[in-house]
Amino acid sequence: MRDASEFERFRAAVDVPLLANMTEFGKSDLLTAKQLGDVGYNAVIYPVTTLRIAMGAVESGLREIASTGTQSGLLDGMQHRSRLYELLRYADYNDFDSELFNFTLNSTPEVHP
Repeated sequence: MRDASEFERFRAAVDVPLLANMTEFGKSDLLTAKQLGDVGYNAVIYPVTTLRIAMGAVESGLREIASTGTQSGLLDGMQHRSRLYELLRYADYNDFDSELFNFTLNSTPEVHP
């Protein structure tokens, strides 16, 4: 399907829940979630969007490092470690892990003759 009218015609032709796959650089116009909802689509996915955003940033960052020899000019655009840990709920995982593995190993193993 290429445009909103084709999505709408398809919606009218079937009586099942519909998912719209909005991938960049495909055949379809990039319709908004609201546009798709308005013509009866139940869900919209963006399966490669974040990967393409991330890889664009990777390429840009690598060009900067190649050009300047440092990543210092990129820091303002980076996700800070504290935000990453927050998103991953790292403290919760660490607490859970500590409850399971709360032992210490001897620094030197015992030797039995």
